[in-house]
Amino acid sequence: MVSLANGQRGFSGVIAEVRPCVTAGGLAASELERLLLEMGFVEGARVEILHEGFIGRDPICVRLDDRRVALRRRDADSVLVHPDTTR
Repeated sequence: MVSLANGQRGFSGVIAEVRPCVTAGGLAASELERLLLEMGFVEGARVEILHEGFIGRDPICVRLDDRRVALRRRDADSVLVHPDTTR
């Protein structure tokens, strides 16, 4: 498993776990977990990084099943993914 935050454009896989961590200036762990789950970051969902921001590669745009979501890398660090090895 790898963190979604460590992926680059084109990275894809299946979400294994959402494990929020507290980061400086970020949301509380319980709040971050709730927001990620509400957006659809749930176990078994397919995810692919479509775009990265120009400054510091942040934020990222991901395809999450059938929708697109923008996410800060520090928040994406809480999403653990089984990489798609067929590509």
